[in-house]
Order: sequence, then structure tokens, then C-alpha cells
Amino acid sequence: MPIRDTAFLIFADCSMLDFTGPLSAFDAANRVAGKTLYRLSLLSEPGGLIRSSAGALIQTERIGDAKFDTLLVAGGGAPREGLVSEALRSYIVRAAKRSRRIAGVCTGAFVLAAAGVLDGKRATTHWRVAAKLQKMHPKVLVDSDRIYSRDGSVWTSAGISAGIDLALALIEDDHGAELARAVARELVVYHRRPGGQSQFSALQEMDGGSERIRRALSFAREHLQQDLTVDALAEVACLSRRQFDRAFTAETGQTPAKAIEQMRAEAARIRIEESSDSLEQIARASGFGDAERMRRACMRLFGQPPQTLRRLARGHEEQAAA
Repeated sequence: MPIRDTAFLIFADCSMLDFTGPLSAFDAANRVAGKTLYRLSLLSEPGGLIRSSAGALIQTERIGDAKFDTLLVAGGGAPREGLVSEALRSYIVRAAKRSRRIAGVCTGAFVLAAAGVLDGKRATTHWRVAAKLQKMHPKVLVDSDRIYSRDGSVWTSAGISAGIDLALALIEDDHGAELARAVARELVVYHRRPGGQSQFSALQEMDGGSERIRRALSFAREHLQQDLTVDALAEVACLSRRQFDRAFTAETGQTPAKAIEQMRAEAARIRIEESSDSLEQIARASGFGDAERMRRACMRLFGQPPQTLRRLARGHEEQAAA
């Protein structure tokens, strides 16, 4: 069985866990197997010491002509802001052609997108910057609600701990589920979260600090089909409209209107992806009233219209069954 040369490309201001998480998974695979399955390298554009966002210095090799079986591109300040040099773009293009597979962790997807590697492909990234990725690179089919995504030889994942899920999936792809499970046990993590699991959900995560705002949020979740005006929610919270508006925004970080739109969009997305109901039926059931309002909300929050979300979900299901 060949040793797979696996490299991590990192940047200044990188999040340590974006690369140390998956790096540790491959290292654990070597230990569990009792032999070298993966030969690991750390790369950067300039080479030498790279400072992470936490201030730690990481020794790297300079990008060059070395060929790798797998190249994983981690996130960092440069990718997030789109500051990708021409030399780096050229390197990624070459690597995508020469490597068996290429992957982006978190905002590493921005580097792959800048090089055109993600054009026409499904990809994910950290939910906080997914809309930015879609806006900067409209040819990419951004799916902001996946832990990781695979489209042919190109893999991408959400940020932070999702890089471990990506690495476990790569290990399973190489050596089977038994080794991937053993590595997960070694790391004391799940084997492995499904790639389609949601990164973040306002339906579950949004909460208020006070009992009154929590009561209003709970009411909204249970009555999305109703006309959830600010006055109606303020009445549930037993506050004046002005008091409610101010308290809600302070405690949730969103206006009531934006929060309700996000709840409805997420409720609609579940039915779009998992049911065969028409878009008009889903729009009415989730409180949007009509499909066009639902479409605009999906574009704002997920970067894709409902038809594309449904097509992507069907694609993931077919891929999983293959």
C-alpha cells in the first residue's frame, strides 16, 4: 500500500485548529495502523515561520514543485479577504491537476475558488462567510449548511472542528470505515458527523437572555405560519413594542423581522431538501405566503434559490447511496 504524501497549505493569521485538527487525524491514522500511511508536510507561500491567529509560530516549507497525493488548504486572513497572489493561484491550479484530490478547510475554499478550482462545483465553508464566498465567486455552488462537501476530487469543509470530519472522511475514502472509526476513537470524536449535518441553526440556537424574549422566540417557532408582527410578539412577551424591539435586538443580535425570516427560511429549507412538496406549499407552510418571498429569503441567507437547494440535497443523497 503506497504512502500518501499529504500536505497542508497554511497562511498568516490561520486558525490553529483548521489544520492541526485534520493533521492530528492523519497522524493518528499512522499510529493506529502501526505504519506510515500518510507522510505529512506543512507548506506556506513564503516558507519559514508562519504566525497563527493565536500567536504561535509554525515552521513551514515553501510551496514549490513537489507533488502531493492530497493537498489541504487551510483558512486564514488572506483567503478570507480574497488576498490571493497570482503565484499562489498558479500553484493551486497546478496542484489541482497533479494531485489525486484537493481540499479546502474553512476559508481555504476562497483560495480554491480564486484559482477556479471550485467553478461549477458544490462547496462549503464556514457559515459566517458563505454568503461572501458566493458573492465573490458566483460560479461556485456554495452550500452554507454542510459540515463538509465532496464534488469529484475536490473536497471542502466548514471551519474549526469540521476539518476533523473532513479528514476522517478522507481516511475512510482511502482505507475504509474501520480505520476511520478507530481514528475517531483515538481522537475521542464522533465517527463521523454526516457531511450534510447543519453547521448552525437559528431554529435551535437562537435564544434570548430573558424569560420574556425566550417566550416570544418559542411562540414564533411554533407559529411560523401566522402573521408574526412585532406587535404580536411584544404582546406575547408582555412588553410594549418599543421595549420589545430594543430588548430583542440586544439579546439576540437581530431585529425581530430578521430573526423571523431566518426561522422561516430554515424551516422551509428542511422541507425543500427532505420533502417532495411544491415550493408554493412549502412557502405557505413556513409563513412566507408565496414562493417568490421564500426565494428571496433563501438567496439572502443561503446564497442559493430553493430549486438549487433541492437539487444539491438530492445530489448528496445519490452520492451517499453510491
